[in-house]
Amino acid sequence: MNGAKVLIDALEREGVDVVFGYPGGAIMPVYDALYGAKVKHVLVRHEQAAVLAADGYARVSGRVGVCLATSGPGATNLVTGIANAHLDSIPLVAITGQVPTSALGTDAFQEVDIIGITLPIVKHSFLVRSAAELPATVCEAFDLARSGRPGPVLIDLPKDVASEEVAASPARHCRRHDLPAPDSRKLERALGLMKSSRRPVIYAGGGIVLAQAVDVFRRFAATTGAPVVTTLKGIGVLRTEDEQNLGMIGMHGSAAANHAVQGSDLLIAVGVRFDDRATGKLSEFAPHAKVIHLDIDGAEVGKRRAPEVGLVGAIEPALDHLAVRLDIDPWQRMCTREAWSYEPPTDGVYGPRLLKKLTEAAGEHFTVCCDVGQHQMWVAQHGRFTQPEQHLTSGGLGTMGYGLPAAIGAHFADPARQVINVTGDGSIMMNFQELVTVARYRLPIKIVVMDNQSLGLVRQWQELFFDERYSEVDLSDNPDFVRVAESLGIAGATLERGSDEDDAVEALLAATEARILHVRIDRKANVWPLVPPNRANDDMLVGAHR
Repeated sequence: MNGAKVLIDALEREGVDVVFGYPGGAIMPVYDALYGAKVKHVLVRHEQAAVLAADGYARVSGRVGVCLATSGPGATNLVTGIANAHLDSIPLVAITGQVPTSALGTDAFQEVDIIGITLPIVKHSFLVRSAAELPATVCEAFDLARSGRPGPVLIDLPKDVASEEVAASPARHCRRHDLPAPDSRKLERALGLMKSSRRPVIYAGGGIVLAQAVDVFRRFAATTGAPVVTTLKGIGVLRTEDEQNLGMIGMHGSAAANHAVQGSDLLIAVGVRFDDRATGKLSEFAPHAKVIHLDIDGAEVGKRRAPEVGLVGAIEPALDHLAVRLDIDPWQRMCTREAWSYEPPTDGVYGPRLLKKLTEAAGEHFTVCCDVGQHQMWVAQHGRFTQPEQHLTSGGLGTMGYGLPAAIGAHFADPARQVINVTGDGSIMMNFQELVTVARYRLPIKIVVMDNQSLGLVRQWQELFFDERYSEVDLSDNPDFVRVAESLGIAGATLERGSDEDDAVEALLAATEARILHVRIDRKANVWPLVPPNRANDDMLVGAHR
């Protein structure tokens, strides 16, 4: 067999059932090996969509996502998605074709140094020099992608190596990476801080999800009784309706969550990295609180906030050890979730109310794949989630165009799941071509386009902080989204009145095939609360909750 067949065999041994990609010259031997293989290939219409679909697949399945691209522009089109996976710690293996080894470094047709380009945004890279290396390379790539703090790994495969004949698929040999156990002395110090605290807050992030420690975390939170706040990626680690859950913190976090953190005397930070969008002005973040920081990545502990106790290692045993009841009844009574008005002053569609209704009506087995913008913040603030895999979004990179490809990946991870892409009229245009992929594979994905005819978050900032100088945010010349979808055989409808929200949601979710809902919302609608730049989190602009 040749190197390409060795590669496909190695992927099958890793349990890969689907890959997302787009063919080209340098990767052609691999596509020849895919012909008739057990691994299903999903043809997207842009390589960025391939890597973002692999990202969505990984988040829903908990497994490593895989994407393929050719050399040159095919490889460089993966860069945004690889960076997205890097910043959100998503296990991913990206396989790129490369020019033959004899042509490396000669500026050959479609040659780029993709290893050099992606060096800062991958856990590791492999340039394969012989077909015999492939089984061990694939094995180690997958282990690196999912072990410790997960992330993307790149395999660059020259065309001559993919075509190289070998006698048989060699045995694989690779390292296995075990998680370190938490330090017992530090655990005792952490317990001492918890027992002496009177105003503790649990600050929960996406690391809990990546560690597959949601159940353990929920037991820990319930036992301690401490209020819980989450990051954007931590949404779903505690049920939205749980009384302990005060909501998301940070720039567009809930007032209850932000005030609780600012008034706390102990912050139990679990699987978080003290991101600037969460902390606001770092020097004034939780100013009276001592910090216990649990994380698998020692580089994150102390990077932005020095903890009194840093626990590096596996989260589950640490949470089990720290699960003690705390004497904090007065604090619990103070930390209550805020009420929200869902009655707008007009008869138009109110985005927060619509998205609340949508997630409530979707049942239990669903996933919202959200793009980036005002709609993203409304979903985070008002969506109802019982599990973290119900809420997918680009957190660290803020990738517009993430939602539709991620929805495609989410569907292939779990075809029985109701998958909904909530997007904006700006974000949808970033990867709009993937409607063709939805149509091609007859995917029953639901697409909700929140249309305010502008780049909403940018417009909001220009209104508040740039003297209403609206520079290049007008999107009033967008196409008719429903007509474009209908040209591909995807049914759609337009929603303009608040009184029609219930019927529109019901029709959308009842559809057994792909459907698009074009939602016209007020161009001037803003996201509240908002923490202005370089302000403490309790210094919020509240506007009106509508």
